[in-house]
Amino acid sequence: MNFSEKDILQINEKGIKTKEVEEQISIFKRGNLKVDITEAATIGNGISKIEDSEKKELIAYYDAEKQNHSVLKFVPASGAASRMFKALHNFADEFDPEKQSLRDYLDEAGDSDLQRFFNNIEKLPFYEQAVKKTHALHSDYDKQSHDAQSKLLVKTILESDGLYLSNLPKGLVPFHKYDSHIATAYEEHLYEAAKYLEVDGAVKLHFTVADGDKGKFKGEWKEIRERVEERTGVKFEIEYSYQDPKTDTIAVDNNFEPFRTEENDLFFRPGGHGALIENMNQLDEEIVFVKNIDNVVTEDMVPLVADYKKMLGGKLLKVRSRVFEYQKMLESGEVSEDKLKEIQDFLEKELFVRNSSSQAPSVEYLKSKLNRPLRVCGMVKNEGEPGGGPFLVRDKDGEISLQIIEGAQIDNNNPEQAKTAREATHFNPVDIVCSLKDHSGNAYDLNEYVDEDMSFIADKTKDGKPLKALERPGLWNGGMAKWNTIFVEVPVQTFNPVKTVSDLLKDSHQAG
Repeated sequence: MNFSEKDILQINEKGIKTKEVEEQISIFKRGNLKVDITEAATIGNGISKIEDSEKKELIAYYDAEKQNHSVLKFVPASGAASRMFKALHNFADEFDPEKQSLRDYLDEAGDSDLQRFFNNIEKLPFYEQAVKKTHALHSDYDKQSHDAQSKLLVKTILESDGLYLSNLPKGLVPFHKYDSHIATAYEEHLYEAAKYLEVDGAVKLHFTVADGDKGKFKGEWKEIRERVEERTGVKFEIEYSYQDPKTDTIAVDNNFEPFRTEENDLFFRPGGHGALIENMNQLDEEIVFVKNIDNVVTEDMVPLVADYKKMLGGKLLKVRSRVFEYQKMLESGEVSEDKLKEIQDFLEKELFVRNSSSQAPSVEYLKSKLNRPLRVCGMVKNEGEPGGGPFLVRDKDGEISLQIIEGAQIDNNNPEQAKTAREATHFNPVDIVCSLKDHSGNAYDLNEYVDEDMSFIADKTKDGKPLKALERPGLWNGGMAKWNTIFVEVPVQTFNPVKTVSDLLKDSHQAG
């Protein structure tokens, strides 16, 4: 690939090497690689179902042990709210109350989310604020027909002279209305974290935010701090980081040539949430809980969620203790054949690491398999269509391990692979607790445990022209592919994501 001096300067300014760009272009030419799923992870075969007695033990263990560790909650929060309001934008652009009734428009659109929005609009946490603002903007509002009022209200929610909610980071959209206040997703994460992360009166959180949004989050914290700290009785230590520009990826055209802007510059795009492995790599803490910004619950459900977080944390700390014990044994050089067999059984039965060789594993092999980051992932029963989730996957070396796989990674043209995918019983809610340091207290370099083959190519457009974009291996997919992994079932009540504005109207987001 021949880059001009101007190209090389642009690449270097992003902190990237030309070799990396060339490697990315070769991935485009190679195309997406499908994974080899051997089985769906199910209860008893890759997913643990923890009974109440053991759950209580794990919670107690976590509560006793967390004081001895540095713990933090890591929340990817760079997403914008624009996608959440997409159907409303379409409505505002398309609906003309002088030519069509609202009912006819909704029937023609066939969008159940949009119908739920208008049927229950008064339950939205920002409804009263939107009505008040619409009255201020339109003095004749009360004289308008119901359908015309509906359009004006939607435009107030969306547009810059109104609430402008679709321009906010998703984490700062009002999610829940209480008698005393309205809470954003950001605020709800703080209440939840206080229930299971408090150590010595302090709680640590780390939010990854879009460049330019840090001030908005800090402004929100300034507004709510007194209320949140008074209600929780703890002090919060809140950090923010951006997605590093050096994790951006080159885009190419349909001929696999670097895509260029109208100014003839190379065009780089953010590398997806998998790029956040670099943000996580910069953390000092040893135990890190990961949860998406839009997955929050109302205050009455926080104790339930916190208990399951503690359960996952207790499981992680107990398993990690055994891993460290075995590592020290192996390093001592005095390990009996029986102990080697015990360690091998632990790897196979607890961590589902399956050796492809028929020979007994060597000490070096066991060391290499134990000496890596560890994660415990909550999994929720799949009550809808099977798709991405927890699977046993065979890698290119023939070894089988537990992985979180997205639907797009599965070769649905292969009947056997498609059949295995349909057998999935659970999905991934992004409810993860991680151990980031080894038995000597040294931080792992998380970049060493990424499976680069699990990057993903997607078709996009720029300036009306088609391009191919490269997303780095997903944070909890290929980004953690070479970690040791445990899957544990958690109840669906702990999973309440908000993908569209209408999701805020579900019972789980109505503060009772």
